[in-house]
Amino acid sequence: MESPKLGIIMLDTSFQRPLGDIGNPATYSFPVEYRVVESATVERVVKKGDSSLVPLIIKSARELEKKGVKAIKTSCGFLALFQNEIQHALNVPFFSSSLIQLPIVHSLAGGSIGVLTASKASLSRKHLQGVNAENIPIIIEGMDTMPAFTQAIVEECMSLDMKAVEREIKHKVKNMIRSNPEIKAILLECTNMPPYRTAIREITELPIFDINTLIHYILKAT
Repeated sequence: MESPKLGIIMLDTSFQRPLGDIGNPATYSFPVEYRVVESATVERVVKKGDSSLVPLIIKSARELEKKGVKAIKTSCGFLALFQNEIQHALNVPFFSSSLIQLPIVHSLAGGSIGVLTASKASLSRKHLQGVNAENIPIIIEGMDTMPAFTQAIVEECMSLDMKAVEREIKHKVKNMIRSNPEIKAILLECTNMPPYRTAIREITELPIFDINTLIHYILKAT
């Protein structure tokens, strides 16, 4: 059996994972190995930035290293807070967040980047500092007030309605671009947003970057 090429550290969640989502192994054309960090809830990671989870994440990452993975990713971009600490504990490339792409996207696009995040209220300068992107010109838009997305993915109190989430994401991206014409590219912070990439393409010709563009880029180098 072929060794897994990518290790993915998952938060402790139970919502649906459609094709394109990092939690759906069918998203990838190569072997993937998962580890769930029990008690690493959205509340603790996104809302609280709970550093007490770091040892548990490192433990799971080392287990994935023993499985022979070439690189390790997490299922939540808000773990950017701990990028350096976790990477220094590992021997394979570790990328906590799609936000790692911000410097290179800025270099390629030559202007501001529109960042769509699961929670604008929670995404701070510290997250950007964690991936050396605090000086990149960005416009942040969040899904905080979008009920279909928030209730299914952040609060986990309702089942996922993909059509409703698609409408919400398109609405947010459209408004962000309209209000900020200086935006030259879109970056999706949340690993649950790539399933809606095609829908976003319907409303903009701007380059779209997400966790899967980063995964394919990293794995080509390993």
